[in-house]
Amino acid sequence: MKKLISICVPMYNEAENIDAFYKQLTTTIRPLTQKYDFEFLFINDGSIDHSVKKVKALTLADARVKLLDLSRNYGKEIAMAAGFDYCLGDAVITMDADLQHPPKVILEMVEQWEAGYLDVYGKRNERKGESFLKKKMSEIYYKLLVKFSKVEVLPGVGDYRLLDRVCIDSIRKMKETQRYTKGLYMWIGFRKKEVNFDAEERFAGETKWKFMDLLKLGIDGLTSNTTFPLKIAGILGGILSFSSMLYMVYILITTLIYGTSVPGYPTLVTLILLLGGFQLISLGIMGEYLGKIFHETKNRPLYFVQEYTGKKIELEKIQLSQRFAKTESV
Repeated sequence: MKKLISICVPMYNEAENIDAFYKQLTTTIRPLTQKYDFEFLFINDGSIDHSVKKVKALTLADARVKLLDLSRNYGKEIAMAAGFDYCLGDAVITMDADLQHPPKVILEMVEQWEAGYLDVYGKRNERKGESFLKKKMSEIYYKLLVKFSKVEVLPGVGDYRLLDRVCIDSIRKMKETQRYTKGLYMWIGFRKKEVNFDAEERFAGETKWKFMDLLKLGIDGLTSNTTFPLKIAGILGGILSFSSMLYMVYILITTLIYGTSVPGYPTLVTLILLLGGFQLISLGIMGEYLGKIFHETKNRPLYFVQEYTGKKIELEKIQLSQRFAKTESV
């Protein structure tokens, strides 16, 4: 029997891109179809345009196309987790539907997979269509993440990658709700290989990632991979305490030599604001971690599925696999 390769495509309001994406994808993988079977799993993350209608039309024309329709918008991280749960392939390729991930790279990914690598990730050489400010902020963020993270972080590497089934099964065992999948890829280990590509501009439409979404993702990345922010409070507290002791000695000496001085209102206000700001920052950092603990202790399901267009026998296989994974984790 041929091995099966699943292509997981999380989507949110990508109706303008789906037809062009499907056409390029099927054209690219045609040389591989003699050796491999394929399934194209589109994960609808609460789209409010005609994305679902477009994919359903493809399911009628191509039996390889499947739709996993989530009950609402959960975010890309959860959508990818759902895709990992429902894909059936011996290898899984995750990519975006906006054609920023060029399908031609799949050929090289599969080649490296055949060579024995279990995680073949795409690394962006160039990011077309992005502003200088966004690129610079991304560069600074990854430098911070690399410096403080306990798990290796790969700058310029996103979600475009091929994962062997052993990697998928490993990630599926980690059910945390506050997910940072890029960190999970590195945490599980396994043999990895880099494939370089130039990220294209969006084929159509606008990016769904707003500034606050990117900021939240960045905070999740930092707090999911390192506890260093929690140490900042202790470090700054020690510095401020030492500085206060030096200042106290200075005041004591000047008082003994020159006598009591007039109380300095500006100095007092400055110190109060400095200490107050430091305390609020410390509470905010601790609150971020406590918030993650709060959400994890609820132990809610990651998502709910509204519709799955795969065959009944496939769904039964998925459900059996999920029950087995849950039992194994317990």
